[in-house]
Amino acid sequence: MFVFGYNTGVINSPKKDVKQFIVDVYVERWGVVPDDDVQEDLFSFIVAIFALGGLIGGFGAGWIANGLGRKGGLLLTSAAGIVASLMLGFARMAGSHEMLLAGRFLIGACSGLFTSLSPMYISEVAPINLRGLLGVCNQLSVTVAVLVAQLLGSDFGLQQWDLLLGLSAVPCVLQLVLLPFCPESPRYLLLTADRKEDAVTALSWLRAAPPAHVRHEVQAMEEEEQGAEPPMGILQLLANSSLRRPLAIAAVLQLSQQLSGINGVLYYSTDIFKRAGLDESAAKNTTVGVGGVMVLMTLLSAPFADRAGRRALMLVGLVGMFVTSLAVTGTLALSDYSAMRALAIVSVLAFVVLFSVGPGSIPWLITAELFSQGPRPAAVSVATIVNWTANLAVGLAFPPLQKKLDYLVFAPFSALLLAFSLFTAFLVPETKNKTFREIADSLR
Repeated sequence: MFVFGYNTGVINSPKKDVKQFIVDVYVERWGVVPDDDVQEDLFSFIVAIFALGGLIGGFGAGWIANGLGRKGGLLLTSAAGIVASLMLGFARMAGSHEMLLAGRFLIGACSGLFTSLSPMYISEVAPINLRGLLGVCNQLSVTVAVLVAQLLGSDFGLQQWDLLLGLSAVPCVLQLVLLPFCPESPRYLLLTADRKEDAVTALSWLRAAPPAHVRHEVQAMEEEEQGAEPPMGILQLLANSSLRRPLAIAAVLQLSQQLSGINGVLYYSTDIFKRAGLDESAAKNTTVGVGGVMVLMTLLSAPFADRAGRRALMLVGLVGMFVTSLAVTGTLALSDYSAMRALAIVSVLAFVVLFSVGPGSIPWLITAELFSQGPRPAAVSVATIVNWTANLAVGLAFPPLQKKLDYLVFAPFSALLLAFSLFTAFLVPETKNKTFREIADSLR
């Protein structure tokens, strides 16, 4: 998940340098300086094509998860991530917009696969009493990566944008080296690949217990899946009427994450802080503060996923974000007053805090919990497609919205946050301390 977080946050700070690269290539190729609109449009496309890649990656996630396994899929995606990172790292040397765009697209496709395969793997290897905590660790990895990207992109970090983008190869290499020491998901081995003894061996490694001590858990997995749905593809899932309710819940929760406005903050926080009256350097440093706040709050909220519950954390986060988005709008409208500028920055930070409490991690966690083993890969794939489609829409729409609406840019997100809060309050079930079968049966 680090690759996803890093490439979400890395493009923010070097915006000025990337736009200068666009100008330099234009002048070298055609002998003219592109106007500001062309520069902004190309940069927005470089930002947004990452989400388009994630959307395409989401389509293949279910097939890869079933065909290669959760671990096998992660290893393949890591290898592709290294190729994408090299394209990003050498784009400036090659003087090629096309290589930069292709690298962003491919690393986006890898990120789309990671955001499907990683939560699926974690939910299937975790003990039931730690599933929430370990699920939140996915989001912790994302927030740490965003912070690392922001630190490296700040005035006291790396000054070469191509090196900055190419560093996403590092976590891919680490995963290729370390993941082979971990077992495949026991649930995949037992219920999809029909390799019971391999499942016992894998679970024995995970629980640090002799094989005889984990056979009861393997038996429980078998009993849990008796009568459950068989493996299915996306079209079969969409046609299954008994699974439409959990699928709708998973899709709306994914929309609530992306259409909350958080990506507007992550992609364009430097611009927002400049609008609030900060100079370029101070705006970049405050953007680093945003990343630090996300890491801290994800750490603090992680234990509560198995205590307070998923639904409660999601609701607190969404309602709080609704209130703080109104505060952001109001303070930006009054940013001519110095006191309001400070409140605008505080409101943005509070918005990020509340995102980290629930909407940042809970949608991925609940999505993997709502389905039994058979439909889970297809369901996670659909959820990933929904998430990345919304991500792409926000990436493309936020800059023109910012131009047109100015300080009212967060108003549409406020209305959506209110709708998502009501949906969560009345329609989202609590899943803590329940088996996958209990959750699936409760939604029939």
